[in-house]
Amino acid sequence: MKALLLVDIQNGFCPGGNLPVLEGHEVVPVANRLIESGKYDFIVASQDWHPEDHGSFASSHPDKEPFELGTLSGKPQMMWPDHCVQGTEDAELHPHLNIDAIDLIIQKGLNRSVDSYSAFRDNDRDAHTGLAAYLKDQGIADLDVCGLATDYCVKFSALDALEMMPGIKVRFIEDASRGITPDGVAAAIEEMRQKGIAIITSEQAISG
Repeated sequence: MKALLLVDIQNGFCPGGNLPVLEGHEVVPVANRLIESGKYDFIVASQDWHPEDHGSFASSHPDKEPFELGTLSGKPQMMWPDHCVQGTEDAELHPHLNIDAIDLIIQKGLNRSVDSYSAFRDNDRDAHTGLAAYLKDQGIADLDVCGLATDYCVKFSALDALEMMPGIKVRFIEDASRGITPDGVAAAIEEMRQKGIAIITSEQAISG
């Protein structure tokens, strides 16, 4: 059984959003081709779903500006602009994404005291979203991962899939993803490759 994990393809990470990823919207038609290819038994999407006073927001720290390094619950934390606040348009999945074909939406980042890049668990690696258990219950042996942003939520989701689901085959779909910085993307791809994650294109995913 094979699943596709679409990571945080939300308005907030696309142009016009509160934390836009360069060319983030360009992943949407690629994701739709993957969804509609018939290659996947299950389609799962993750969704950042923050309370309005989340501790990762620079606005929650009077002495910090967005993109400065700070601390959250005693651990290093990148301070982000307010983004993907629960119930706002910024938090919604991109309107052109084929949402009707998605079997499960996992919401993450609800705990004010800890950020949650991965679709599987928070950054403390303590609270789980239930995604690993769901995929195991479905008998998923192959997982393709893509979305926003490569150097944060996509990378952490792919690595956690490997760690939390021993024996699973994980692939990262490069052209269905975009990242924050070129250096960050390059480092993330190399880290995933070193861990045994295959780096593929959407055409390879559809034809393979």
